[in-house]
Amino acid sequence: MKVVGVIGYKKSGKTTLVIRLSQELSRMGYSVAILKHASGDIDFPSSDTSKFRTHAAFVSAISSKESEIILKGRKRIEDILTYVDCDIVLIEGFKKEKTFPKIVCIRDKGEENELFDGLQLFTASFTEGISDFAIENDDHIKKMAALVSEKSFKLPNLNCGHCGYESCFELAKEIVKGKKSTANCVSLNPPISIKVDGAEFPLNPFMSNLFKNSFLAMLSSLKGFKKGRLEIEIP
Repeated sequence: MKVVGVIGYKKSGKTTLVIRLSQELSRMGYSVAILKHASGDIDFPSSDTSKFRTHAAFVSAISSKESEIILKGRKRIEDILTYVDCDIVLIEGFKKEKTFPKIVCIRDKGEENELFDGLQLFTASFTEGISDFAIENDDHIKKMAALVSEKSFKLPNLNCGHCGYESCFELAKEIVKGKKSTANCVSLNPPISIKVDGAEFPLNPFMSNLFKNSFLAMLSSLKGFKKGRLEIEIP
């Protein structure tokens, strides 16, 4: 799964850019998900589903055309992404997140200094000439979408340190610079992987080795066991 953030101050064009990028990426053949940061309460239309959320921690509505899920309480982006089955995720807001690259929307020249954190891919603006790309320029949208498809990524936010850096943030900055890649993330490329209903759960090296050694120790005592690729499925 590829992830890119779209950040900026109010009225800088974030929502417009997210919509235009999602349209262009969809035309390119990608399935796109959008996550948005809400500064206040989330408003829902008056419905039975909305009424249920006052009494339950998890509410879901399912129809023949679409489904929705309402989770009570603040969740991490990583928690929400376990429900996402798309090629590319566009995240609007969440300026303080440090595990994926970002597009910075600016209103005036100079805002870059306030918003840059080392994860910026490029800048975009409604005003031509003050940013790398113009939000309302069709050709620029195509170029931005191409860069998103090429350079977006998501690190697991485990901060295990096995990549040689103290945090996922430090590795992410090196990936944005082109000096490293997600292949340097040990947790994204573990000896074993665990999936629950198709959603992969990243394991730090300690937990990955613990699972691997435990499975091998148990299986090695079974008659007919031989080394090779193992697949264990628990319905």
